[in-house]
Amino acid sequence: MAEPLNIGFLLFPRLTQLDLTGPYEVFSRLPGAKVRLVWKALEPVRADTGIAMLPDTTLAECPPLDLVCVPGGPGVGAMMEDEEVLEFLRRQAAGARYVTSVCTGALVLGAAGLLRGKRATTHWASHDFLPALGATPVEGRVVRDGNLFTGGGVTAGIDFALAIAAEVADPEAAQAIQLHIEYAPAPPFDSGTPKTASPAVLAETKRRASATRTEREALIGRVAARLAAAA
Repeated sequence: MAEPLNIGFLLFPRLTQLDLTGPYEVFSRLPGAKVRLVWKALEPVRADTGIAMLPDTTLAECPPLDLVCVPGGPGVGAMMEDEEVLEFLRRQAAGARYVTSVCTGALVLGAAGLLRGKRATTHWASHDFLPALGATPVEGRVVRDGNLFTGGGVTAGIDFALAIAAEVADPEAAQAIQLHIEYAPAPPFDSGTPKTASPAVLAETKRRASATRTEREALIGRVAARLAAAA
């Protein structure tokens, strides 16, 4: 890696911690990389499962980042209408080498206007929201469009981080990180996507998420209207 990579993860209440900690585990092992957890204040922030995570850099004091990453989770709804957060992302994206997201973090990038005209992916349950945010939806664990990297749901964050590690360091370095963390998925069930899950499992999963889905539909409508007005 020619120069140190300054990496920043947006930390916010009710994020899904693995969206962040998966790629964090990869990037923290890149030689010379500086990884920051960025939020409005330095008090602990609780993920959607209740685990507390500690920011080390504020939005206001964060230096220019080479890579900015937005994780997903139930908390993205508030972030999509938080102008302080959206302006931070727009400002950082203007000079970043990589603009990235994991899972529904892509929706926050979209709310900031950073998906317009871009190919992108997100969690399968929110994939159909991408066009309203100006993106072309693409199915895939990792989708790249220029300097934009979007990962699919949750565990795809490890995949996108390894892809970037191979580019900024080299493929062997990325493979060494993969080996070190023993990332060799062999799940006990083949139900990790809507296409492979049984109809009963898929239906129950959608039922449990129906209230969130209804709220998010209304949110996407508001955000899409704001983006259209701004354009």
